[in-house]
Amino acid sequence: MTRIAILKREELNAEQGRVYDEAKAANAPVGGPYYAYIRNPKLFIASQEMGKAIGSFKLTGRERQIAVLTVCRFWNAKYPWGAQARNSLSQGVDQPIIDAINAGKTPALPNPREAMAHKLAKELLTNKGLSEATYQEAEKLFGSDDLVGLIAGVGQFSMVCCSANGFDITPPAEFQKLSV
Repeated sequence: MTRIAILKREELNAEQGRVYDEAKAANAPVGGPYYAYIRNPKLFIASQEMGKAIGSFKLTGRERQIAVLTVCRFWNAKYPWGAQARNSLSQGVDQPIIDAINAGKTPALPNPREAMAHKLAKELLTNKGLSEATYQEAEKLFGSDDLVGLIAGVGQFSMVCCSANGFDITPPAEFQKLSV
């Protein structure tokens, strides 16, 4: 059960309502940890903007989603997992890949960049850093600029997962069948 009261639109103050309406109109996320972030409109906006900035790197949707799923699995974050498993399917990530990540296994990823997205996210979270070999391989595959986006994405999505877990944000029914 979600620990923080989920405010209805009519319960939001003027500033909260304004940023909520703008996000909703832009089809940006407003659920999950955003239920908590809306209490501070600056945090809500900053989180939205960080997501947009990370999305501007030249990672494919599959690369991004494989890293995001790896982060969700690491944190055992139910709401983000359900949302991102569904999103991953829409980005062309096959169910067996999602299932392998959910089971804590290394998925069969013949694309070297996709395999590195999983390896990097898992190693960074598990070891709180990257080995020199992993870093060098990732830099060769992604280049410095997109490697910044991949690593920042792991951090940003860790914040999402920590928030969802800390507030025990309950996923909706359609996400629960997809949850970790």
